[in-house]
Amino acid sequence: MIQFQYERAATTKAAVSALVNSSNAKFIAGGTNLVDLMKRNITAPTKLVDINQVPLKDIQQQNGKISIGALALNSRVAEHKLIIEKHPLLSQALNAGASPQIRNMATVGGNMMQRTRCHYFYDTALPCNKREPGSGCGALEGLNRMHAVFGTSEQCIAVHPSDMCVALVALDATVLVAGPKGERRIPFEEFHRLPGKQPEKDNTLQNNEMIVSVEIPDNAFSKNSHYMKVRDRASYAFALVSVAAALNMDGKIIKEARLAMGGVAHKPWRLKEAEKALIGKTASEETFRQAAEIAMQGAKAYKYNAFKLKLGPNVIVEALKNAADLV
Repeated sequence: MIQFQYERAATTKAAVSALVNSSNAKFIAGGTNLVDLMKRNITAPTKLVDINQVPLKDIQQQNGKISIGALALNSRVAEHKLIIEKHPLLSQALNAGASPQIRNMATVGGNMMQRTRCHYFYDTALPCNKREPGSGCGALEGLNRMHAVFGTSEQCIAVHPSDMCVALVALDATVLVAGPKGERRIPFEEFHRLPGKQPEKDNTLQNNEMIVSVEIPDNAFSKNSHYMKVRDRASYAFALVSVAAALNMDGKIIKEARLAMGGVAHKPWRLKEAEKALIGKTASEETFRQAAEIAMQGAKAYKYNAFKLKLGPNVIVEALKNAADLV
């Protein structure tokens, strides 16, 4: 780990200003991903700006939405009364992520900013275009069991690791960010990006911007939602496949639907065509299987992850059955 400058900021404006003249500076809050990468010499910021004193920890209802501060801890969000009552899908997803110890340190903003990565990214002896652009993607012809089946490129097939973000994209969240020119809002679906020709860029945040909050609009999904995560072990493991499912139902008829997947793409993967296919249908396993088939259109497997083409639709069906109380 190289030497670096350390600075504390007490306001959003001060935090943003601290980055303006520093080309290789990073914000640090919980540090659960950043410090890990620094220890492994994968990232080497010359300056760390501690933002823990910035007042961005509130979780509150306002004007038809819930606003969650970027520095709210994952554990606090998961246990908060407003979240459990209005957006239980988010609470379930957060509790499925990482371990209790990490959830007690990790922040909402930090969760969103964690690197999309795989074991080739961590091993500096192996090629990785995310870590070193132009070096190649070792996973393409290597051990790619955990890797993506949607939105891949020849540059990268890693998957986004967050469970929280899968729920937030399904819930039509919006990200409020601040920069030198003021604030702007980014639809959550547009915050993270696919690898394309620049896999080193995980999101659409500018270098001198910081996340202020995440806003979730009120909805009618609180009674019928479910987050299902299939993984190799019960705790502290990334998803092989995960599904966030939310339904607004009138009896057994589906009025609205939200679906998103994790463990399958470089970003949380929204399933809009499958959502449309559910509207107006009667909740049943047959209906859900038809939607799952639509959801998996365009999926492409690699040598070791072809099982995801079968696992994916099965998890979609089970998540929807749980959301609709058909189990």
